[in-house]
Amino acid sequence: MTTALPLPRTLAGSGLNTARRHPLLVVLILMVLVFQLTTGSFLDAGNLRGIATDAATLAIVAVPLALLVISGYLDLSVGSTLALGGLVGGWLAGQHHQSPVVAVLGALAVGAAVGAVNGILCCYLGLSAFIVTLGMLTAVRGLAQQLFPLPLSSFGSGFAWLGGSRIAGIDAPVVLAGLVLVAGALFLAVTPGGRHVFAIGVNREAAYLSGINVRRMPFALFVVTGGAAALAGAIKASVLDSAVAGTSGAGFELTVLTAVLLGGVALTGGSGSIFGVLLGVLLGVLFLGSLQNGLTLLNVPTFWQQMAQGTALVAGAALACFGPRATR
Repeated sequence: MTTALPLPRTLAGSGLNTARRHPLLVVLILMVLVFQLTTGSFLDAGNLRGIATDAATLAIVAVPLALLVISGYLDLSVGSTLALGGLVGGWLAGQHHQSPVVAVLGALAVGAAVGAVNGILCCYLGLSAFIVTLGMLTAVRGLAQQLFPLPLSSFGSGFAWLGGSRIAGIDAPVVLAGLVLVAGALFLAVTPGGRHVFAIGVNREAAYLSGINVRRMPFALFVVTGGAAALAGAIKASVLDSAVAGTSGAGFELTVLTAVLLGGVALTGGSGSIFGVLLGVLLGVLFLGSLQNGLTLLNVPTFWQQMAQGTALVAGAALACFGPRATR
């Protein structure tokens, strides 16, 4: 006759297993409790809605960037692409009175073009993704400042729908982020391309010998990541009803990379499970959004917030490196 474990012991064991597998979840819960106790307003509906909107724009870029990193590449130009996409979308909607659909498509086209340039240089010419996208970070920002030397604003009520409307009671950016997460999950789970992403990241030569096109898939991910960054820029421009070439998206590339690393994706590529990657990225996005919002509510100076984000980036790299070892 076997006896079942007492319920408290069972729950404790389950909780320890969860903490080992997803340490960031435990840290996130503790951080939320601390911010609520210290501010008294962190869990207010309006504040949570703001966190969700900010996290949504981050998630839209983090999902394709995570897949790109898994395949062994990197894109540091997403912050500048975000700025250019937001400016182009706002310019089409405000100055040229185009429909929101045309404005968003224009932003997506610009972002996809930046991604295509990155993809050609990295995937087909074999240049270092770190150096290429670091150079594109500066080049695209310079292009944005050249095309739009003055701040843009007043994009119209139609364009404001993208960032301020609700679909079935849920903010439109959150719905878009949910669709991106679902699309990423389906891509990894049910398509050959999802398996190819991991194979290329684990061993590029072995993937090539197996008949996988080791250039086409990373190129496509560069294009999708660029388009996602531009879409995030259009959403931010819609929410703020303004865009500035010099400051829009500044530092965003480090923020989104931090979210990806906190999600357990290693810069060496090829790591993670199908749903573990997306769950980790979601936790990383929520963690960063909550951290920045909580520090802002506490009136913490900007330089301390930057230090906290930098510390989170180092912690994310440590989790990606040592997390798998700790669970063995």
